[in-house]
Amino acid sequence: MSTTRRWLKLTVAYDGTNYAGWQFQPSEPTVQATLAEAWCSITGEQPTLTASGRTDAGVHALGQVVGLVTNSELPAERLLQGLNAKLPDDVMVRAVETAPDGFHATHDALKKLYRYQIHNSRVRPLFDRRYRWHVPHELDVASMQAAAVHLVGRHDFACFETTGSERSSTVRTLTKVEVGQGGAAGEQIDIEVEGDGFLYNMVRGIVGTLVEVGRGAREPNWVAEVLAARDRRVAGPNAPAHGLVLVWVEYAE
Repeated sequence: MSTTRRWLKLTVAYDGTNYAGWQFQPSEPTVQATLAEAWCSITGEQPTLTASGRTDAGVHALGQVVGLVTNSELPAERLLQGLNAKLPDDVMVRAVETAPDGFHATHDALKKLYRYQIHNSRVRPLFDRRYRWHVPHELDVASMQAAAVHLVGRHDFACFETTGSERSSTVRTLTKVEVGQGGAAGEQIDIEVEGDGFLYNMVRGIVGTLVEVGRGAREPNWVAEVLAARDRRVAGPNAPAHGLVLVWVEYAE
């Protein structure tokens, strides 16, 4: 086996329905373990995989980024084909690329985009049931859009962090929080949140808070009060995991 070490960057998509999240767990299926098993079957290596972020159980990804170091001399295209041949139908590798030496998918990430998907109708969705949160009461999208404005910028987002992850700071910068509406009857509501970093369950807390505004329980300006309080108990509940998708992660070129 060659002793030449290569740093690689994998772009991975997955349906998180049947997984207990990204990170390896000894007794439950995870995306990390599934990808590592496929890699081992092709190269014989037991890889150390780093991801841009640890998605929770049930959360999906279109553009999760995974970094690893390999001694394999297989070209990127062969690795891509081999991985997708070994992976189950709900996980796929979209790209295998050479990364700079020392690349770390977590620490080197500059920006991420998450999309949260809602089905807003009295009738529950069928084909989208795994990917959209069914909210049966009508939501006022204009009010949600007005509330979202308060979240853009550099703020302390402690009010949206669920206990369970130690962070040196809860200050983050969000460059976009947009609420869009589509579908034949306007039943599809997508909330896109772009920022330089995210706290544990932060996006799901933001969505739950915006839905409180959308259903008329709170006024849009309430979101500014929630931010100022820096208290998780003041914000809305976490939206369910299955509506959340990691869309892409940006790195320096």
